[in-house]
Amino acid sequence: MFLEHKYTTDELIKRCKAGERKAQELLYKQFASKMLGVCCRYATDRMEAEDMLQNGFIKVFQKMGDYRGEGSFEGWVRRIMVHSSIEYYRKNHKMMQVVELDDAHNEVSTNPLAMAKLAANELLLLIQQLSPGYRMVFNLYAIEGYSHKEIAVMIGITEGASKSQLSRARTVLKEQIIKLEGKQYGYAG
Repeated sequence: MFLEHKYTTDELIKRCKAGERKAQELLYKQFASKMLGVCCRYATDRMEAEDMLQNGFIKVFQKMGDYRGEGSFEGWVRRIMVHSSIEYYRKNHKMMQVVELDDAHNEVSTNPLAMAKLAANELLLLIQQLSPGYRMVFNLYAIEGYSHKEIAVMIGITEGASKSQLSRARTVLKEQIIKLEGKQYGYAG
């Protein structure tokens, strides 16, 4: 019976830098499910998310020598997954139509309890139903924490367009949450 040795993440990183395939496999297994969740937020479906994940891990292993041990390794992998997902999307989809709004603003939910009652998986499904442009900006801003200036550079739009896309995404999500809440309480929507 073969017993697999348990390696720490630091040991796996060192072995991956040395090009050991088994270490790459173990590192992949350690982070794949979490990173698939990241990719799902940018993909139109699970198959596309899996493609993004694979492309992302190829980059992780190619750039492993760049990781210096500063900061969280998981955070470093996550950034690669986000950038890889954006790159994948650019290559495989027509980029979103962007219309700038001078005064894009943050919408506040009319019912703050609706968000509290919404399960995480329901919210993820609503986010995945956003148009590609809205979804990309919403994820980068609201979930990943990038600024509008950073988003503009990452996806090749203006800062104003990023703000506009976020505002519209929030409006669409708000409408979807209100509909969902109406269905849960038997209201027509």
